[in-house]
Amino acid sequence: MGFRTRQIHAGVTPDPTTGSILTPIYQSTTFVQPSVDEYMSKGFTYSRSGNPTVKALEAKLADLENGIDCACFGTGMGATTAVMLAFLENGSHAVVSDVAYGGTYRLATKVMTRFGIEFTFANAADPDAVAAAVRDNTAMIFTETPANPTLKCADIAAISEIAKKAGAVHVVDNTLLTPYYQQALDLGADVSVHSTTKYMDGHNATVGGAAISKSQEHADAIRFIQNSTGSIMSPQVAWLTLQGCKTMSIRMDQQSANAMAIAEFLEAHPKVEQVSYPGLKSHPQHDIVKKQATGFGAMVWFEVKGGLTAGKKLMDSIELWTLAENLGSVESLVTHPVTMTHADVEEAERQRVGIIDGLVRLSVGLEDAEDLIEALEKALDAA
Repeated sequence: MGFRTRQIHAGVTPDPTTGSILTPIYQSTTFVQPSVDEYMSKGFTYSRSGNPTVKALEAKLADLENGIDCACFGTGMGATTAVMLAFLENGSHAVVSDVAYGGTYRLATKVMTRFGIEFTFANAADPDAVAAAVRDNTAMIFTETPANPTLKCADIAAISEIAKKAGAVHVVDNTLLTPYYQQALDLGADVSVHSTTKYMDGHNATVGGAAISKSQEHADAIRFIQNSTGSIMSPQVAWLTLQGCKTMSIRMDQQSANAMAIAEFLEAHPKVEQVSYPGLKSHPQHDIVKKQATGFGAMVWFEVKGGLTAGKKLMDSIELWTLAENLGSVESLVTHPVTMTHADVEEAERQRVGIIDGLVRLSVGLEDAEDLIEALEKALDAA
């Protein structure tokens, strides 16, 4: 079946008791067992170890990403943490995209290093740089593509080959393009992680995460961490995300079309110093994205002439676009990564990887593109 059919029907069936077309919210701590000898006969015992509503979402996401299993978590960072705990241990090493979400950088450098794990942040747009960063004790390569916030993109298939030769697990953060546009596991990755908060929810209503595995061995390792740490998704969040997933492709197509129109407008504007969007031919990895994805996503960043001062003025005064953290929602958002999402990344490291002080990040929503462009034009004129 096609993706749009699967995003609606995969993982869910009418409720056997009432016929409800929507999976019920099983807001229950525990599940009654028929007898000691029939323990687990119905598949559920205690919601930390599994819940029917969450299980329906996990089945849907595993299907959409062409994985064997999915584990859902309370946040996207919960998913990333579980994956790192599943495959890294004292004395091991991981290679991570040099540009990654600020929370991923903070987790690696300020939490995981406490347990004797080492990290190298390599230019993921250059497979040779990734290969050069691999050591004898490298257990994981963690690639975020497109990367937040600079939208640097990596060749998933090429890096997967490097990981395979090294005997390392290749994890791809596929949040920005989703399995609708980019099938990370089909391209060779072992695990795909998501902040379901973003495009899967799509409505600024929930916070959640997911890790989808290609093999049962990797799935079991992540499940063990999920149950042991208790970093689970709640039934109500799973239910809301199940509904969001049904319209993900439609939303992404329109948001991406809006993003392309906005990127082209910004690229031609005299007060814009630079603009980045994977759909523009000027994007350094445009050809890579065309090769491995079917769409370019809805994230754009640009720098106003006048740098940080002009950028702050624009973000503080712009209408229609909401100044807030998050991305992927139906509402268009504007964010200053240096102050907000990537504030915990050291200044020298930000500058090294291109997260400049004047970078303005746009998460393009579902409003009319003409209205969004008009608001940007007005703010640029005043900046």
